[in-house]
Amino acid sequence: METIWLTGAEWLAVLRIGLGLWWLESWRHKDKKDWFERGTGIAWAADVAGKHQWPWVKNGFNKVVQPRPKVMAYVVVYAELALGLGLIVGFLTPVALLGGLLLNLLYLVLMIHDWAEQGQNGMMALISFVALFAMAWQTWSLDSAIGLF
Repeated sequence: METIWLTGAEWLAVLRIGLGLWWLESWRHKDKKDWFERGTGIAWAADVAGKHQWPWVKNGFNKVVQPRPKVMAYVVVYAELALGLGLIVGFLTPVALLGGLLLNLLYLVLMIHDWAEQGQNGMMALISFVALFAMAWQTWSLDSAIGLF
């Protein structure tokens, strides 16, 4: 593959790092006090799930998330932080890419009616998919430096 300036593997690393920065920004802009103390993030998601056009989304949310809102708030917030850091430094990159892809697909399904939100989740899922199958951890990553994957 011929490219301008960087190699194909280096461009994939740029894509991976950019995705990590996107996840880190998603974590950074959340009001943690609201999420952890007041439960606003999970309450908002419960409202969205309760009005969802697909009944299985509401049922799944009510079985998995609703009974444990505090735990799920921590899971969501710190998953975004872990994904961001893992992708930026390239540590456990395939795990982070797969986790991010699944989280974006969950967000995509939950917010199926909000097309503005779908652009972000769709793009992040696409980048995760490409980076995963192109093995974007081969360059500029801890995984590569220590011989993982």
